[in-house]
Amino acid sequence: MPDHDFKKNLRQLLLFLMLIAFLLSLTTGLIKFPQLQKYFIFIYNYISSSTISRIHDFSGLALIILIIIHLITKRKRLFPHGFAIMAKLGQMKKIKKPVVVTVVIILALLAGLIFFFNKNQPVKLSGVEITSYRGEKLGSINDFVENSIKGVQYINKDSYSLKITGLVSKPASYSYSDVLKLPSYQKVVTINCVEGWSVKILWQGILVKDLFRNLTIEPQAKTVIFYAADGYSTSFPLSYILNNNIIMAYKMNGVTLPPQRGFPFQLVAEQKWGYKWIKWITKIELSSDTNYKGFWESRGYNNNGDVNGSKFAQ
Repeated sequence: MPDHDFKKNLRQLLLFLMLIAFLLSLTTGLIKFPQLQKYFIFIYNYISSSTISRIHDFSGLALIILIIIHLITKRKRLFPHGFAIMAKLGQMKKIKKPVVVTVVIILALLAGLIFFFNKNQPVKLSGVEITSYRGEKLGSINDFVENSIKGVQYINKDSYSLKITGLVSKPASYSYSDVLKLPSYQKVVTINCVEGWSVKILWQGILVKDLFRNLTIEPQAKTVIFYAADGYSTSFPLSYILNNNIIMAYKMNGVTLPPQRGFPFQLVAEQKWGYKWIKWITKIELSSDTNYKGFWESRGYNNNGDVNGSKFAQ
């Protein structure tokens, strides 16, 4: 009887845990689904997209593990024409407690290893990061939260090309080395994320308007649209880019941008929320569309992105 009660309680616990894992996986999956994100946009004000992704991935993994344990304890062939190992498990007449415990421990260790290798690791840098500038204490490259829409992008600088298109006299293309030949500027600017974190960094890069200096911008151009390697985009009034000497950074705290922080180039969108600080920039378009909305803006975030304004579209 005690053995029967143990198995019954174990199965009930497994069913409950499977339900929780399924609901977590389903809910986070719906939140992440592109066509549904605008209905769940408020959630990103409390939970980062990277955290939602981790919950989704690990709840799915947990569900698979729990299903395997459930099949082992069920003691009957649910898949008579399935894998040989499942058939053998289905033919087992009795499952001993030590076997169940051993399987649980092994699967838990496997899940732990997967979690360890997938959690945020310290970013590898090409040099030594400075911690202060002119007496001003700086934040660290490792203080950032990875919350990109498709994970870190790895771009080959030798084949990289930055395209300038749209309402200009002629399209232009810059290699990585071409961009670095332009005059360099430094600014200490704090990035503020709508998720609640902020980091003060010394940025070094080129003025975006210097990319246009050999081009003629057509009079109807009112908007600058930036595109990234992962499909992300965002936009700004042309006047904001020109009048505020906005830079496109290739270094932060004295070291070359690592891939996790947007190599080869990250926009330093001063006084704008972090979702306007586009990384992995591959194309800049001059446009007459003053209503263009980028990735998060089209999902409910305020298009102007001012840190002193509303986070969400009115």
